[in-house]
Amino acid sequence: MDRNNIDKIAKTPEDRLLLAKVWDKINAGLRKSIPANSCFLSPRELELTRLLFGEPEGLYRFGGFADAERQMLVYLPEYLEEESLYYDDSPVACLRAVYYEGDSLTHRDFLGALMGAGVARETVGDICVGKGSCDFFVSREIAPYLLQNFTSAGRTKFRLSEIPLTEASIPEPEIREIRDTLASCRLDAVISSGFHIGRSLAADYVNAGKAAINGLPCTKPDKTVSEGDKVSVRGLGKCKLHQVNGQTKKGRISVLIHRYV
Repeated sequence: MDRNNIDKIAKTPEDRLLLAKVWDKINAGLRKSIPANSCFLSPRELELTRLLFGEPEGLYRFGGFADAERQMLVYLPEYLEEESLYYDDSPVACLRAVYYEGDSLTHRDFLGALMGAGVARETVGDICVGKGSCDFFVSREIAPYLLQNFTSAGRTKFRLSEIPLTEASIPEPEIREIRDTLASCRLDAVISSGFHIGRSLAADYVNAGKAAINGLPCTKPDKTVSEGDKVSVRGLGKCKLHQVNGQTKKGRISVLIHRYV
């Protein structure tokens, strides 16, 4: 962990500013041995913070539920367990909007309404829309404001209340399981298998700057993809190298890829 690495890791001036803010907040927590957290971060921003901080003990990525896409970087001193992130004083709050089931609201409707209410994007995590209700995650400090002032999305009125994080309704992602064998876990090979396209076409997508690993753009077709990495390709979608199961008798690598549909 070295603050001087910010300039090496940042890709843009905005990255440098963000990483500096996150560093100052987390480092203050480390020095004082008190809980500290960042704002909500995108997958790309989370990967940048991983490059900066590594995986030290006491540092967690938390968005209110397992596998949240937008998460905070949270430092917990040794006297606090990870489970404390779900307690009432968690830096993340879950709000539930309940409305007429016949009104078809979308993620975009709720996000637009939140931005229209003057809420900064960095204070909003995942938005989980269901039938007649929507559970969404926000920074603890803005929850009281929303509970008093956030009453509609477009023309649809709703009742808003805070619920425990453990009671949030999270829709299961739709995935297609792909079992395959690869010569290696190169990026172009994973894209080829995950999206059922030729290896050369997969390499073309990468060379054209359309591919990313864990949110970070990658233009190297031979970049190694590790188990658990998420790969996105503009125009194709997202997939995850869910499992690497070892070598077959023919020396190829058996993998399980989850493609999000």
